Amino acid sequence: MSGNMESKNESSGKTFELSEKVTVEKVSYNNRYGITVVADMYLSKDIDMSKKYPAIVIGTPYGGVKEQGAGIYAQNMAERGFVAIAFDESFNGESSGEPRHVSSPDIFVEDFSAGVDFLGTRLFVDRNRIGAIGICGSGGFSITTAQVDPRIKAVATASMYDISSMIRDGFGKTMTDEQRAQTLVQLGEQRWKDFENGTPEVPMGFPSEPADSIPEGLDPISSEFFEYYGMERGHHPNAGAAFTITSSMSFMNFPLMNYIDTISPRPILFIIGENAHSRYFSEDAYERAAEPKELYVVPGARHIDLYDRTDMIPFDKLESFFSENLK
Repeated sequence: MSGNMESKNESSGKTFELSEKVTVEKVSYNNRYGITVVADMYLSKDIDMSKKYPAIVIGTPYGGVKEQGAGIYAQNMAERGFVAIAFDESFNGESSGEPRHVSSPDIFVEDFSAGVDFLGTRLFVDRNRIGAIGICGSGGFSITTAQVDPRIKAVATASMYDISSMIRDGFGKTMTDEQRAQTLVQLGEQRWKDFENGTPEVPMGFPSEPADSIPEGLDPISSEFFEYYGMERGHHPNAGAAFTITSSMSFMNFPLMNYIDTISPRPILFIIGENAHSRYFSEDAYERAAEPKELYVVPGARHIDLYDRTDMIPFDKLESFFSENLK
């Protein structure tokens, strides 16, 4: 593994080395659907529990878990004086919810608000100084949460994916209306199959053990994700990065960015890699957002590099953004 990436800490089950400057506590709380969300809370070892601190709720890349990139962000923000939690989305990771591996835009958005519920009731957190960071798919969910939850005073995204747009467009293939209608027919047929089987079908995800190489024949985007999820770099047994087939139905009917302009006057920071295949999601969202907003480009970075490349992730920028806007 490159020295520019966080190395694994096998004893903690995380894909990165734990910092000696922070403490980590596993916490849990219920969202409004009664699903138990499990998170890791990162605190600076210098924290004074008699004082109140700004806090940040951090979501995982789509299909990822808190022990990966979200934990890296939480740890680094805790080192900089923020209370930070990295959480597993409902139905995934260590969070509860049945059936497993459901993807729900409504519930994933709710998970961010549930994190705000939790943080805002800690005696050492100033509930008027809470922000959110979303990575990849959770970037879109964090934006959608901020549209309806004004308790989030500032929101930043990194390598954002708009999952609703991705699915409506046929995973980047720009589906026609006719093709989209046929996809819905197929999803309806899949629901009958799932009902008869008594459980929803989940497509094959990344391997349960890290692979030594990227399989031949994958397209460039799939190869990039395999490099992270399927190999030693970011592999975690809870992160197969696969969701039930019928989860797509909800995203067809749930545009995530429709009211992004209403987040104003609260600020949005979009962080993208210069070479990221996903950068157009953030560029489009930036155009639709109202001021104050900023688009920050990381030179040379691909999409997955903003998951774990601590030499590329602009933590100084994130620190200044939240310090300024969580006063």
